[in-house]
Amino acid sequence: MKVSTLCYIKQNNQTLMLHRIKKENDIHKNKWNGLGGKLERGESPEECVKREVFEESGLIIESPNLHGVITFPKFDGIDDWIVFVYTANNFEGNLIECNEGKLDWVSDDQLLKLNLWEGDKIFIPWLTQDKFFSAKFIYEKKKLINYDVIFY
Repeated sequence: MKVSTLCYIKQNNQTLMLHRIKKENDIHKNKWNGLGGKLERGESPEECVKREVFEESGLIIESPNLHGVITFPKFDGIDDWIVFVYTANNFEGNLIECNEGKLDWVSDDQLLKLNLWEGDKIFIPWLTQDKFFSAKFIYEKKKLINYDVIFY
């Protein structure tokens, strides 16, 4: 199982998004995503999300807010993934150029109109609820087949 993080950085009714257009053989090619990536050995999810956000954006986030956990069985056709989903409102630093794509502040009212994974359009609104979620999204050949969620 692959363990990773995903973070949506918020400011002034906007969300920092990454348009994945630079890496070859990227499963997320041409999609818009939050920032994040795989945990390294010995790393907690919180350490990972802070490191990944800094590496991808140059921003230092403080007190990321964990909203939920999503499992993606065989998301890449091989491995199961588990993703810790965060938002961050407090940060410092200046944006850098990302080697995975183009960073852009997107108005929150335009967020769901981007070329997102189908499941992202479902769970992104959950980030505004005052509930923790545990979900499973099942994809086959990059198409969402089914999902379920429990809110706490």
